[in-house]
Order: sequence, then structure tokens, then C-alpha cells
Amino acid sequence: MNRKIRDFRFIIMITLSLLLTTSFIPPRNVIGAENNVEVWLTTADQQQLLQKQADIQVSSNNPSNHYTINVDENREYQEMDGFGAAMSGSSAYLFNQKLSNVQRQAVLNDLFGSDGIGLNFVRHTVGASDFSLENFSYNDIASGTTDFPLNHFSIDKDKQNVIPMLKEVLTINPDLKLLGTPWSAPAWMKDSSTLNGGKLLPQYYQAYADYIVKYINSYENEGLPIYAFTVQNEPHHETSGYPSMMMEASEQIDFIKNHLGPTFTNESIDTKILSWDHNWNEYDYPIEVLNDEVAKSYIAGTAFHCYAGTPDQQSFVQNAHPDKGIWFTECSGGEWSTDFGENLAWNMSNVVIGSTRNWAKSVLLWNLALDENYGPINGGCTDCRGVVTINQTNGDVQKNVEYYVLGHISKFVNPGAKRIDTNFDDDLQNVAFKNPDGSKALLVLNNATTEKTFNVKDGASSFSYTLPAGAVATFVWGDENAADNNLVVNNGFETGDFSQWHSWTPEGQETAHKIDTDFPFSGTFKLTHWNSTAYKQTTYQHINASNGMYKSSVWVRSGGGHNTLRLEASNYGGPTLYSTIGSFSIGNWTMYEIDNIPVTAGTITIGVHSDGNANDWAVFDDFQLIAK
Repeated sequence: MNRKIRDFRFIIMITLSLLLTTSFIPPRNVIGAENNVEVWLTTADQQQLLQKQADIQVSSNNPSNHYTINVDENREYQEMDGFGAAMSGSSAYLFNQKLSNVQRQAVLNDLFGSDGIGLNFVRHTVGASDFSLENFSYNDIASGTTDFPLNHFSIDKDKQNVIPMLKEVLTINPDLKLLGTPWSAPAWMKDSSTLNGGKLLPQYYQAYADYIVKYINSYENEGLPIYAFTVQNEPHHETSGYPSMMMEASEQIDFIKNHLGPTFTNESIDTKILSWDHNWNEYDYPIEVLNDEVAKSYIAGTAFHCYAGTPDQQSFVQNAHPDKGIWFTECSGGEWSTDFGENLAWNMSNVVIGSTRNWAKSVLLWNLALDENYGPINGGCTDCRGVVTINQTNGDVQKNVEYYVLGHISKFVNPGAKRIDTNFDDDLQNVAFKNPDGSKALLVLNNATTEKTFNVKDGASSFSYTLPAGAVATFVWGDENAADNNLVVNNGFETGDFSQWHSWTPEGQETAHKIDTDFPFSGTFKLTHWNSTAYKQTTYQHINASNGMYKSSVWVRSGGGHNTLRLEASNYGGPTLYSTIGSFSIGNWTMYEIDNIPVTAGTITIGVHSDGNANDWAVFDDFQLIAK
């Protein structure tokens, strides 16, 4: 190293750092500061998996000689609801029954937590589907009998796995939206007298509408409000192999306008009703449904799947009925296509960029989790792939390509964001959004076979980037007020000392923290926790904060091995909150966050705590506390 080191202990710490760290990110500006763009990258060769890159400096000069993506925030399109996948019966079973509490908490945080990819929209099956442990509805009775009063209605089977897992997800992300979808009405309401195939008989339309209301109210009583409801999963597909039900457009019109819609109104149900919920290619079905003015008055919009057609066909429905929304609700990967790069490009091109550029307010994939044998299966797809794979034997979790596909949008585009205008190129496919806080996110797929350098122009500012072939990048910028709104004083230790910061260590132990200049996340300085013997160290700051909801965060690297390593929030009017950083080595700077801190005491204490063994090290930079 080309610098003098005066402290022998510091020599040891730096040596360990270099041995344990896989790579370094160059210095960057504070998040949200002027002239700063964050970049998150996934490459086709999996060398980068939703990995933070060095920030880009924005220029007031307009670059030339390369293709330019022009971002125009003045042209807004649909408002986004969110992103996620389905908590099918099989997924819920794997999360609940095949993982330890620690394993389950880790994977659900990776999926729904702010430190993970922040999914916020979950679909679930109303009764059984092809990915359930068994066939059932919420009103199963003896063959040849009826139950118009629905006296035998029960959601008890969902209470085994689905409801507990949805509740656990809700504790991680309180803004979670739920979409309910039936694969079949109860067998006694159908011409087939079975869940697998057949049609809903007209004489049971009202009973089925009442059944749906009981389902929504039952979930509401469990603390799980249903945001939206699709009338029938894949209404142009039936099979004897698993729960399914045919429903033609004329039948859906009759059911919605004469039964479901009026019943929702009479029972004060505000759950959104979505039509279709099947493939892009049969866009004429939802247009026919929406052409009926009475049915349309009860419908929020149309849901689509990916298995036939192309995403631009969503726009045919949007153009025919621009006052109604579009939701993308299902697509599954599978072992019929195992190449990571090919799956990354297809999903980004069609499901994420394609569907949102064609008015989708959501992007939902199929199963959140399946096992190593692509199940448990209830008569359906034998080689479908979940967003994650859970090994039933040891609980190991594998993040599949779909995890990174979702993460490139869900981590950066918040509910309430508006899609904004960009020009489109077949090689550099893209879509952009403006978040409610003013920040912007641009997703770009290099769909070419060679690397591409391009410019991005937003008003008077611009930047350039080179993207490898088949790679995807998300660029985030423009929250100029974030740094000003940060209540942490000396948040990056740029005074070179502990101004405004305090220390706690056990009685008799020397302090085990210092300010140094080696590889900070931003600026010149960072905070280091380290000692040559076992130690405990808390570095904290007391902050006056008006009562309200706050979010705290810090960027971290660590050599691993700690007994405890965490971000803490206390003295705010409630129990101490933690974001566990953990005992694993963190080679690249990673942000940890405590969200939804309800300050009621007019103060809050923010800090980091290390309980380390000899030579365990962790480094911290860019603390933030921001009112939500």
C-alpha cells in the first residue's frame, strides 16, 4: 500500500480486509446527491447478480456518437401497484414446513425485505390449484348435495400454511397487496361435479358470488385484506388433471354484472375485480367483457399471462378501454429452458419491460418457491421453476433467474411510481419510472450479441454507460432532497472524527472503533469496528426527530465471524429495532435498513453494534435517518 500506517493493529485489520474481501467499489457520492447515478447490474454469465456498481457522474454536456435514451418525466403513463409472485399452496408449504425459523426469515427477507428485493404484491389461489398439496375448495360437501347458505364454508386448509406465511410476509412488508384467484368454483356448483374441469352452472352464479364475498371477509378477519380479485384463472383452459374451470366472455359478463358486482356493492366490498387472467393472444375476450357497460362499471381492469402472444397485445385492450387498468399476473420459468442468460433476456424483454411499456401496473410471476423436484405438484406442470428453489432435505435455498428479474424492478420502483416516457430500441430495450419521492429508475436490457455503449439524457443532464451483451442494468437517480432530509449529523464521518457520535463498550474494555480513510463507501472517511481481542462496540447518535414514521439505513462491509452485528434504532418510544447484518463475510458494500420506525418520543437513537471475536472487523458509511 502506498501510505504510511502508524498503528500496528490497523495493519492487521487492513491485511484481513484484503484477504476476505472479494472486490471493492470505488468512492461514490452520498445517495441522492447531485450528479450521482446508482447502477445495479446482472450479467448473462452470472458474474454480477443484481450487484451494485460504481456510481456514475452526471454531466451537463450532451454526449454524442452513441445511441441516446431520452427520459421525459413530463409524459406520464400508468401508476404502478407493485411486483411479486404467488404464495401458492406448494410455496407456502415449503416456507412453513421445510425451513427452520432462521432459514425462513432469511429467504422471506431476501424476497420481501428492504435489504432484499422488496417484493410487495402476492397472488394466492382461492382454494386449490395445480400447485397445492391436495384438491379442495372452501365449500366441499357430499356429492349430489348443495349448500346455498354456505354453511360448510371454511378457509381452515389455508390456515395450515398459506395464511401463516402471508401474515409473516406482512410483518416484513406492511404495504403488501394481495391478489386472490380461483382455479375453480366448488364442485357442487359445476356441470362436471368436480373441481377438475367443467363450467359454473348459471343457477349457482349468486351462490358463487356469495362464496367469493365470504372468502374476502374471512381473509379480512385474518388481517389479510384482498386488494384485487381475478374472476377466474385461465378461463379458456380446463383439464381433468387439476382444478380448472371454463368461463366464456358472455358467461363472465353475466356473472359480473348480475351477481358478483352487485354483491360487492351491497356488501361494501372494495376489492378490485379483474377480468380475463389469461394469455396475451386472446385480448378480444377482455375487450368483449369491457364492452358491456354494466359489467365494465364493476371492473377495475384486465389481467394477463405470458404463455401465448406478445405483451404489445395488452395495449389493444388499453386502447379500447383507456379508463381501465392492466395487470400482469402470471408467468413461470421452467426446466424447459435452463440457460440463465437466455431466461434473463426473455423475461426482461417480455415480462418486465414489455408488459410495463404496454400499461401493466404490476409484474407477478407464478410460484414464489418450488422444491428440487419442481413441486409439490397437484396434477399440473412437472418442470416449472419457482422464484427460489427450496431443497426439502436440508432447507437450502437457491435464487433462480426469476429472483434477479423481479429484483431489477421491485427493488427500485415503488408503489405509486409512474411510468415515464423513453424512446425504445430493439438492442437497448428499456423502461423508466418516477417514484413518489421524485427519484427515477431506468431499466435497460442489452439485447444485442455485443456490448453496447449508450447515453441517457434527462433534461439538461446526461450520462453514459457500457452494458455487456445480454446484461441488464437498473439506473437510479434524481432524489436530490434525500441528502438534505437526512437527520444523521456527520453521517459519513467526513469531519474525520466522532463529532455528534458516541461510544459504548463494556466496563474495562477499550474502545474498538475508529475513523479511517481506506476504501470508504463515499467521501474520504468511514467508521471501523475492530480489535485484536474479543470485543463489544456500539457507535451511536442521539437525534431529535418530530413524531412520525422514519427509515434508517447504513452501508456495510464485513470480514464475518461476529457473534452479533446489526443496525439498531432505540429510544423512539418503542422496543429496540434491529436490522441483522449477521456473521457472514460481506465483500462488497451493502445497504442494511430498518423501515417503518414509529417515532413517538420526539427522539431516536441510531447506531451499529458489534459483538466480535478477535480480529473480526466491520466497516460502516453513509448512515441515514429519513422521514417517510
